[in-house]
Amino acid sequence: MPAKAKKLDTIVKSLTVLEAAELARMLEKKWGVPAGAAKREPESQREMAEIIHRISSWAGGEKAARLWYRSEALPAFGGRTAEALVNEGRAAEVRDFLDHVALGGFA
Repeated sequence: MPAKAKKLDTIVKSLTVLEAAELARMLEKKWGVPAGAAKREPESQREMAEIIHRISSWAGGEKAARLWYRSEALPAFGGRTAEALVNEGRAAEVRDFLDHVALGGFA
């Protein structure tokens, strides 16, 4: 087995015995990944899916809803997109905004 392959094998084996907290500390120290980022990502993905599902009928389908989510500047949020807001942990504000629009409010 080549040296690089052995090193990779050793790293993979060591990862299988690491506890989640230790892995988080290593990621933060080595690459500056904030602790808890791995937990937040699935949550933001769930929130993204919920928002896209919610607006897909308004937008004309899932593809158009994804495009809106990623690129439509929302004046009520200083021109930030829904995606940027969700990534900042502000998904509840996006949902409230969508409730407002659904009830006939202005965007």
